[in-house]
Amino acid sequence: MMMRKRLLCCALMLAFSVLGEAIVSMVNSDASGSLLSAVPNGGHAVSVQSTAKASVESRHVSKRVSIAARPARVYKPGDRGGYVWELQRRLRFLGFYTGKINGIYTWRTYRAVRLFQYAFGLRVTGLTDARTRAKLWKATRRWRPGGVRRVQARRVYRRTARQLSWNDIKLMAHAVHAEARGEPYIGKVAVAAVILNRLKSERFPNTPASIIFQPLAFEAVANGQIWLQPDPDSFKAVRDALNGWDPSDGALYYFNPATATSKWIWSRPQIKRIGRHIFTK
Repeated sequence: MMMRKRLLCCALMLAFSVLGEAIVSMVNSDASGSLLSAVPNGGHAVSVQSTAKASVESRHVSKRVSIAARPARVYKPGDRGGYVWELQRRLRFLGFYTGKINGIYTWRTYRAVRLFQYAFGLRVTGLTDARTRAKLWKATRRWRPGGVRRVQARRVYRRTARQLSWNDIKLMAHAVHAEARGEPYIGKVAVAAVILNRLKSERFPNTPASIIFQPLAFEAVANGQIWLQPDPDSFKAVRDALNGWDPSDGALYYFNPATATSKWIWSRPQIKRIGRHIFTK
C-alpha cells in the first residue's frame, strides 16, 4: 500500500514537472517572438511563429483594404473650410468661379463646379467628389497658392479654338441654336464667333462653358432654352467659326434692338447688323 502511494506521488511530481517546463518554455518562446507548440508531432516541437506572423500580416492587409474601401469625402453646398478654399481658388484659376474666396461651399461655388464638370466631361452634379477633385487638380497643375497672379495664369490656360473639346463644341452649338434660332446662317456663325472672340479676350472667362454661363451673358441661359437640342446647322456654324470665319468682324457683344432695354448695351460701339442682331465691340 505504501509502495503504491509512493509511486503515485512520484508520477504526480513528474507530471507537474513536465507541465511546468512546458509552460515556462511557451512563455519564454512567446517573449522572444518564437512561439513553440507544446504539442508533440513525431517527437519534435512544432513552430507556429510563421502562423502568428501570417495572422499579423493578415490583420494589416485587412486594415489597408478597409481604409482603401472607405469612400472619399464628397463636398457639397454648406461645407466650410479645408479643401473648399483650394476648390474655389482652382476654379477661379480656370475662370469658372468669379465669387469671393471665403472657404464656404456656396451656391455660386456649386454652379462653378457644375460648369467645370460639364466642360471636362464629368457627370454634372455640382458636388465635388474624388473624380472631380482629380480632374480639377490635373487641369490646374501649375496653380500655386499665392504664386502666379490670376491674369498671368489665365493667359497660360486660355484655350484656343484647336484646344476645344467635344463638350465645348456641343455646348457652343446649344448656345448658337438657342440664341440664333430663325436667324440666317451667317447670323448663327456670327454668334459662334462672338463666343470665340470672348475666349481670346482677357476681359472674359477662359472656357466656353464659363463664358456661356457667365451671369446675364446670354438670355438663353436665363430662360432655359440653352438645353434645347441643337440642329445640324448650329454644329456647322460652330465649325465654320472655329475654322476662322467671323462675320461679326471681331464683335464681343450682340443684341436684338427690338427687345433690348439696357442702356449699357446700346452705348457699345456698333459694328454691323446681321438679321435681327446688332453686333458691337
